[in-house]
Amino acid sequence: MGRAERRRSRAAWPIRKYRLGAEPGATLYASTTVEQRLMMMWPLACDAWAAAGRPIPDYERGQTPVRVIRAAPRNQSD
Repeated sequence: MGRAERRRSRAAWPIRKYRLGAEPGATLYASTTVEQRLMMMWPLACDAWAAAGRPIPDYERGQTPVRVIRAAPRNQSD
């Protein structure tokens, strides 16, 4: 890809400029749906597995390695 072509493709990037320290919060809840946030996550997961040099795991849901950490019971007087 040539320099001019890269410049044209960058022109469509959604860029916003903020003063240092005046950046908005990192929350996407107000501007995206759950489905959109999950769709954003998938390319990141693929990149992470590729960077680790490992294939994306392929197993049944029941075989998924998980660890359940239960919260301490809440005090009834709270």
